[in-house]
Amino acid sequence: MLEDKKDNTGNKLLLTKGERIFGYFNVFGMCIVVFLVFYPLWYAIIHSFNDPTDSMRGSIFILPRVFSLENYQVMLSNPAIFRAFGVTIARTVISSATGVFVTAMVAYGLSKRYLIGRPVFLTIGTITLVFSAGMIPSFFVMQSLGLLDSFWVYVIPSLFNFYNALIFMTFFRGIPDSIEESAKIDGANDFFIFVRIILPLSMPVIAAITLFNGVWAYNDFVTNILYIRNPNLNVVQYFLFEAIQANTARALQQHMPAIMQSARLVRPEGLQYAAMLLTALPIMCVYPFLQKYFIKGVLIGSVKG
Repeated sequence: MLEDKKDNTGNKLLLTKGERIFGYFNVFGMCIVVFLVFYPLWYAIIHSFNDPTDSMRGSIFILPRVFSLENYQVMLSNPAIFRAFGVTIARTVISSATGVFVTAMVAYGLSKRYLIGRPVFLTIGTITLVFSAGMIPSFFVMQSLGLLDSFWVYVIPSLFNFYNALIFMTFFRGIPDSIEESAKIDGANDFFIFVRIILPLSMPVIAAITLFNGVWAYNDFVTNILYIRNPNLNVVQYFLFEAIQANTARALQQHMPAIMQSARLVRPEGLQYAAMLLTALPIMCVYPFLQKYFIKGVLIGSVKG
């Protein structure tokens, strides 16, 4: 129920009929939005926990009709998913940490107006926000660098992002110059100032950019498709991609040999939903705890300066 507003003295101000109708309309609209956002996830959950044979009957919309863990047992019986999780976690941690450090270091230099060639660097960076070389030229670059079928193809291309650099630059401009000047008087060089002074002061925006990079790295599977042929380097999102691409249980079994040991014919949709939830679970558990840093860091990076 909508509560009456209060003025500065704490006295209640009665809502008008129009305000109450508008408030109820907003509540009703938000309920619809929440339902549209949440129900697809709930639909995947109930089908992943329903018996595979029973799922073929259809008409499962609210709760599992025959509760079963068989979809998850089949998925987890394949050791490839654990290997893919290991590659994904390593890729997410390493690329996020290195990407934040390198991007922050470049942004710190670009935030100084006395930097020689600064307008040229900013112009080049701005162009990359609008245009890209394309898929084929990028493939040849990775090939010439020897990054094909290498774990480092997940890390090196993501070392620098100009959009994230702009957020860092905006934040760095808000740090008083007197802090750096006093450090230079004490004999500190630029790198020491950056590592020991600037980075500790930038933890909110660092947390935000780390979240940006981490979510992108965890969800990315296009890099795997384009540059990786070694199955030992597949990420978990590519594992999910293969599961979704399988149109029949037989095709899914060809992609995942461990499923061949299952005596029952498991419906592929149930396996797809189970794979979706298994791959999304880690980021769903971590994101709520990092969201406050994301909002705070973006606000600070956009307002300061």
